[in-house]
Amino acid sequence: MMGPRQVEQGALFYEFSLDTHVPVDHLLRAIDRFVDLSDLRAHLRPFYSTTGRPSVDPELMIRMLLIGYCFGIRSERRLCDEVHLNLAYRWFCRLGLDGRVPDHSTFSKNRHGRFRDSDLLRHLFETVLTRCIAEGLVGGEGFAVDASLIKADANRQKGVEGTNGLPPETVSRAAREYLAVLDDAAFGAATPVVPKLVSPADPAARWTGADGGLAYFAYAANYLIDLDHAVIVDVEPTTAIRQAEVTAAKRMIVRSRERFDLYPARLAGDSGYGSAAMLGWLVHEQGIEPHIPVFDKSERRDGTFSRSAFIYDPGADAYTCPAGKHLRQRQKVYRSPPPLVDADGMLRYRASKHDCDACALKPRCCPNASARKIPRSIHEGARQMARDICASEAGRTSRRERKKVEMLFAHLKRILKLDRLRLRGPDGARDEFHLAAAAQNLRKLAKLIPLGQPSLA
Repeated sequence: MMGPRQVEQGALFYEFSLDTHVPVDHLLRAIDRFVDLSDLRAHLRPFYSTTGRPSVDPELMIRMLLIGYCFGIRSERRLCDEVHLNLAYRWFCRLGLDGRVPDHSTFSKNRHGRFRDSDLLRHLFETVLTRCIAEGLVGGEGFAVDASLIKADANRQKGVEGTNGLPPETVSRAAREYLAVLDDAAFGAATPVVPKLVSPADPAARWTGADGGLAYFAYAANYLIDLDHAVIVDVEPTTAIRQAEVTAAKRMIVRSRERFDLYPARLAGDSGYGSAAMLGWLVHEQGIEPHIPVFDKSERRDGTFSRSAFIYDPGADAYTCPAGKHLRQRQKVYRSPPPLVDADGMLRYRASKHDCDACALKPRCCPNASARKIPRSIHEGARQMARDICASEAGRTSRRERKKVEMLFAHLKRILKLDRLRLRGPDGARDEFHLAAAAQNLRKLAKLIPLGQPSLA
């Protein structure tokens, strides 16, 4: 039987509750328990005037931004439309049925103003992380670090030659931020190498082809995570240079200790963090086991003996070559001896020219030199410790666990849609990475602690 025609009829009274129309298993209902913005107004009070027209509620804007990053809504115009139409979004934002959604331009004005001046988004990230620690999701024993390239909001076809510098007419906010970080080891001071191209729209973005495809302008998102439940412990933006990523790793480790009293016993990472200086810093200054492959280019491919063919004797402080001869730091007496350690932190062990000239293995050892030389880092002890750990079962376990941070980057790009930045400049990248990391930690809380289940603490 055909049903009756539905004709809209105005009712005199309505009984409607947003709470009853949000499904019990909705992600926002699970996340809402962990969003604590009680101190938001106190944190922002110094950045608001005591007179004038009342502003848009900052808590409303933060809740809307969390919705956008949790559900991959990248456009703020679209975010405002979605919050206006979606009942679950209205419920999460405490808007009710007739609450007015702010204009999209309000976000830009606050983000570039009081939100950035007060470091609010960093505060938001740390508030969520504090809740993760309180819920027992952060063990603090094992950490992992990695970085991923995120495309900048810069047209790759409009770059200018790096040697020519920026055009004189470039006066954007992103250009001012670029000039402000020229001496920062995570940006301008990361390397003396001049980039091939510079973007006038976002000069701090680095021209890179590290992915193996077409080169593009990018920033690096650096994550430090706890290996127990892959909670993001810290996040830092840098230029897309490996040296800058190592600097970010150091900053995040120190900051997590100072702000949250986290002292990891081990750190997992790829070989990009396996430089001698980084391993020495971890072992000797931080007391952290480096579960990191050693960055080593000493292996030779021309058929001659590599450094691994020479055996080091710590007692004699000398290397023994395949022919049984010794290589020492000095084979002769100097009237004014040069320093043992060079500017790169390397010790040089040299064989005797007399021994090498009479050696039958010289064509396989140093055919183009009068005597063989072996460089040894002052951090070689830390390097050997890293080698031993990587060869152990614990090292193999860390290599598997390290994939958790790579999965977070995949989630960041595929689910949260942050494969390209919308904001420009180092501060814009920082804001986006903090919001995305806070959203990922909130989703982790919602997943691991379902409604009605006690915390893990």
